[in-house]
Amino acid sequence: MLTVKQSQHRFLKLLFFFIAIISPWIIGGVYVYQKSNVTNNDPVKLVNFKIDTISRVDHSKFKILQQDFDSPQQITEACLACHNKTDQDVMVSSHWKWAKPYVTDKGDTIQLGKKNIINNFCIGTKSNERLCSSCHIGYGWKDMNSSPPKHSKDIDCIVCHDQSGVYKKATGDYGLPAKEEMVICGIASHPFDYGKVLKSIGKPERHNCGSCHFVGGGGNNVKHGDLEMALNNTTKKVDVHMGVDGANMNCTQCHKTDQHNISGNLYSIASTNDNRVSCEQCHTGTPHKNSILNNHIDRIACQTCHIPEFAKVNPTKMYWDWSTAGKFKPDGGMLMKKDSTGAMTYHTKKGTFAWGKNVKPAYVWFNGEARHYVMGQKFNPNERLHLNKLLGSYADKNSKIVPVKRFTGKQIYDTENNYMIVPHLFGKDTTSYWLNFDWNKAAEAGMKSVGLPYSGKYGFAETQMDWPVNHMVSPSNESLTCIECHSRNGRLAGINDFYMPGRDYNPLLDKSGFILILLSLIGVTIHASLRFVKSKD
Repeated sequence: MLTVKQSQHRFLKLLFFFIAIISPWIIGGVYVYQKSNVTNNDPVKLVNFKIDTISRVDHSKFKILQQDFDSPQQITEACLACHNKTDQDVMVSSHWKWAKPYVTDKGDTIQLGKKNIINNFCIGTKSNERLCSSCHIGYGWKDMNSSPPKHSKDIDCIVCHDQSGVYKKATGDYGLPAKEEMVICGIASHPFDYGKVLKSIGKPERHNCGSCHFVGGGGNNVKHGDLEMALNNTTKKVDVHMGVDGANMNCTQCHKTDQHNISGNLYSIASTNDNRVSCEQCHTGTPHKNSILNNHIDRIACQTCHIPEFAKVNPTKMYWDWSTAGKFKPDGGMLMKKDSTGAMTYHTKKGTFAWGKNVKPAYVWFNGEARHYVMGQKFNPNERLHLNKLLGSYADKNSKIVPVKRFTGKQIYDTENNYMIVPHLFGKDTTSYWLNFDWNKAAEAGMKSVGLPYSGKYGFAETQMDWPVNHMVSPSNESLTCIECHSRNGRLAGINDFYMPGRDYNPLLDKSGFILILLSLIGVTIHASLRFVKSKD
């Protein structure tokens, strides 16, 4: 029989051991509790930002622009009469070249761009230039095997500088402006008054950038999910930067421009960590008054907490299955289906779609660099092909957790050569898929245009692209709460290469803790019983 003193000594031992074991849980719990009670209204410091106050030149006063022009090229020549070195800047920019240097898996440096890269929206530009080059900032790029147009007069100055809102490029005419009423792929082009356009020339506004970036992939908000036409006139609830009742900023106030080199990378093509736009340009590296929040900045991008969802106004496409294309109505007409919101869920030309609105992003580690699938690379068709893999990990100290739109689909590939196919989709010739709906003919013509053999056999493979989400920043009181990540099934459940309080646990330690709690209760009971018995002596 143990004496009271021996019982007390053993109890203290067990208590000390118990505290040592459970202290990590206590500390972690306090940490998560503190974080969950951090106010979302914590103000941030805004530095290095000011509205450009340089007055605009009134282009309507220039006589050189007060004439009748027979072609858009004549307008560019008039522009260059004053801006006489601007063409040199434009023609080395990525907006003109549509390409950036890229080191392949073999160590070769190539120009990676729309001519040799594949996406899982409209797949590829080669043999489809007539339609795809509608968004090029030039006129008449008809063959992407060659360089962009070499003449400076083929630069489209107006598409970025028209403030009348009436200038439009024609859909399906190699980037030339609309000359007559035309409707292609549901997109209408209309002729316009050059005189009205030239009286309004000014610095680029949102609608200039959005004329291409809001409608990439064939329609409003199709590709990005966080860039759409609603941003031309929106509220701070949708985007605190662009909201007319918020900062009311335009694109170039973040995407700073030097000699027509516009900062920012589109990671469907970009692969290197340079020329990027960051929140720290205007906000400091420690933007919050609360130190707990600031401790996250090194490893978590601002967008992760401050963009809890995207596609806030109109839905964005999340899935595209090309394998189902080619179905017709019983009468032979095009088959089209829409969901209750009016979003197209099936089209004979393009197959099956899935859309999302108020979408929660996926999350990845990202260090600013990416690897890309390049045309002609072999892959394993039994695994989902990642067309643009964003690089990063917890072990990489340059990486941060960022939000992405994860777009998946099924698209055509060569089952013998095991590489992706660029089909010839658009055109009036007999090999165009959208005219004859014959995948073999479209594949043969498309692969001929890129100089790769086609085996004559095709199938459809699953693909994935991750598009970083940087726009539609919410007001601070709608940013993520801490518990949304620090929980078992929280937003970061899929990033499991590091330990996170509140989310992660160790089964062995948990069992040990429960056993010690039980032993402690038994010890306390014995101790109390002995004291009670002793008090009766």
